[in-house]
Amino acid sequence: MAHSPRLAWERGAATAQPRAPAADRPPARIAIIDPAALCEPSFRARWDMLAREAAEPNPFLEPWFLLPGLARWGKAGRATIKAFFIGERLCGLYPVVRAQRSYGYPVAHATGWLHANAFCGTPLVARGFEHAFWRALFAHFDRSARRALFLHVPMLPERGPVGEALEEVLAEQGRARTLARRESRAMLASDLGPAAYLEISMTAKKRKELRRQHARLAELGDLTFERCEGDERIAHWTREFLALEASGWKGEAGSALASHADTTGFFAETLAGAAAAGRLERLALRLDGAPVAMLANFLCPPAAFSFKTAFDERFARFSPGLLLQLENLALMERPGIEWADSCAAEGHSMIERLWREKRTLASHNIAIAGRPRRALYGALMRWENRRRIIRPGRPE
Repeated sequence: MAHSPRLAWERGAATAQPRAPAADRPPARIAIIDPAALCEPSFRARWDMLAREAAEPNPFLEPWFLLPGLARWGKAGRATIKAFFIGERLCGLYPVVRAQRSYGYPVAHATGWLHANAFCGTPLVARGFEHAFWRALFAHFDRSARRALFLHVPMLPERGPVGEALEEVLAEQGRARTLARRESRAMLASDLGPAAYLEISMTAKKRKELRRQHARLAELGDLTFERCEGDERIAHWTREFLALEASGWKGEAGSALASHADTTGFFAETLAGAAAAGRLERLALRLDGAPVAMLANFLCPPAAFSFKTAFDERFARFSPGLLLQLENLALMERPGIEWADSCAAEGHSMIERLWREKRTLASHNIAIAGRPRRALYGALMRWENRRRIIRPGRPE
């Protein structure tokens, strides 16, 4: 079967034959997309379409989020974009870097690329092509492992079509894998309305306390709540958020977005891009017009992702962040949204008091290349993770 001609913005394209392909099925292939060509209209249109057709939403790999991050931090790690094609259709996208150290040792490997403000590692894969994506990606690294001993897949949700397809392909191929990390974070997923959900999530005593805190805060001035979408006054809203976050402990610790030029610019560009793409919802609780709590959600049906939140620590005794999250429960009634990811650290003291469901993400180390290298990988993993070895296709 003849390969489809490579497009102008591809380099190093390689064909990965799917298992038992139909005679008339277009070839599956992984192409390395040149970073400079990611913004070309022809590829960007395919990328946007892929995001809309993805088996699982991941805003952190959509163009408006990934491109600003690559521009600031991708070059240092030499990030490359692995694009999965069926014929000329873009069916998958995954950023990857080559790392030289693992477990504190000089062990070269390939890894899915994320930066400090990206909170999910699910590859963008078109619905129905999940198994074909993993087969093609593994075949690609089997042929072009270079010095890499294994492929690290970080922060992949365990429940979902992409993660489930990974398990099935690992079992199908008898490919060894170890679990590097597993973490669970707060998630909102319920058929209940906001009022009913709040009733089962919090005790009557705590709900009464929140009503009291709201009333006391309102005594200090004109307390209002706003919810907005689109790009109206987006630059002003962004500056308010950056200032609010920097006014607290993050600013003192130097970890606020406004503490560094790269994260300041990244946040502003990302919010503007999300708004232009129709992916942004902004919430704010204001006292006499000044924000006391703010929240940015990414809306990627059927999911929402709480990207960043901040509150004025001078009003901490009134729990403004939690009061704003009560308003955020309206996500449960939003058409097209079935669940929401908090993107919060495991054990987050505030959000886990309200959002009771959990989303579990696992990071995997997966054997690649030929038998000698896989044997070396197995020996290393058994030595380093003696009690955590996972049988092919079977999670811990």
